Amino acid sequence: MAKLVFELNQSLDGYVDHLAFGPPDPALFRHFTERVRGLTGMVYGRRMYEVMRYWDEDSPDWDADEREYAAAWRSKPKWVVSRSLKSVGPKATLVADDIESVIRGMKAELAGEIEVAGPELAQSLTDLGLVDEYRLYIHPVVLGRGKPFFAGPRPRLRLVASDVIVEDVIRLTYVPA
Repeated sequence: MAKLVFELNQSLDGYVDHLAFGPPDPALFRHFTERVRGLTGMVYGRRMYEVMRYWDEDSPDWDADEREYAAAWRSKPKWVVSRSLKSVGPKATLVADDIESVIRGMKAELAGEIEVAGPELAQSLTDLGLVDEYRLYIHPVVLGRGKPFFAGPRPRLRLVASDVIVEDVIRLTYVPA
């Protein structure tokens, strides 16, 4: 059975704005490449999927680490939850209806970890009791505004791990209590 994990970078004050964090430290970027390599797949909402489509097309400006990340990302299946999109890119499946059945079926049929990306999607899946773990990559930045990591109330959570990923980024891992 697969585990559904919601994970994103966030500021000290709880916001998720990857552009505000600036370019990731090379070691952190390699960490994320290894993370993607180890995933069974990813579930995206429309907005997050559109951001991540950046990795679909090679850029001559990319360095070796970026090419490695793109290759890892492209190799994984993706499920895109959207009622507005009509089509999705390579290795992606559009999920427009009966989201709960599709995600429950994926969890039952697949093994490993499936990443959930996007606060609103994670909130919907949490409300359905489908998110198994929350991983917060905390950056030493205070944004003061933006999109919060948690899009709404969560059930009580229990800390199960804390890891220093790079010098100034810590990952906190929680499960529903």
